[in-house]
Amino acid sequence: MKSITVYCSASSSLDPGYYQTAEVVGRTLAERGIEMVYGGGGVGLMGAAARSCKAAGGRVTGVITEHLMTMEQGWAGCDELMVVESMRERKRLMMERAEGFLVLPGGIGTYEEFFEVLVGRLLEEHEFPIGILNDQDYFAPLRAILEHGIEHRFISAPTLGLVHFGSDPVALIDTLLQAERVEIDPDRFYPARST
Repeated sequence: MKSITVYCSASSSLDPGYYQTAEVVGRTLAERGIEMVYGGGGVGLMGAAARSCKAAGGRVTGVITEHLMTMEQGWAGCDELMVVESMRERKRLMMERAEGFLVLPGGIGTYEEFFEVLVGRLLEEHEFPIGILNDQDYFAPLRAILEHGIEHRFISAPTLGLVHFGSDPVALIDTLLQAERVEIDPDRFYPARST
């Protein structure tokens, strides 16, 4: 695996522990020789992870919209910073540049990105592993929602196995690096065909 796309918050008003974890993520990616692809921001968890990766000798690729650049949220320290017109294009490029996905705590945009990546995996638009960093138990409700959907048969049970949950950033990154490819069998993964 050469690159991991990281999705996370751009907020600068979070508990300090979240920024510390984001720094560990960036540093670990650099130490593993993994390019960090992310939303191109210099603020929040995005900025913390990107600066940490770069400081540890890693490569950082950012993808940001023109609108966010006008709000001065872009980070000039990226090895490559792509400025695009729309969020659609931004998300597409971030997915295309990835060989794995890592989701850190974030808001609506982060949730949207996670679900788009998961749906893409189910539809075999990519075959890369997905990690959820459950820092400070932030994503416990997300896991509960997925389990709720499985319980009521809106989501197939094997779908949860496509998502690696973990609270230790180093261990979770290593899990993604070692993850074996899962074959998508429609009879198992698509709720309409599951029994």
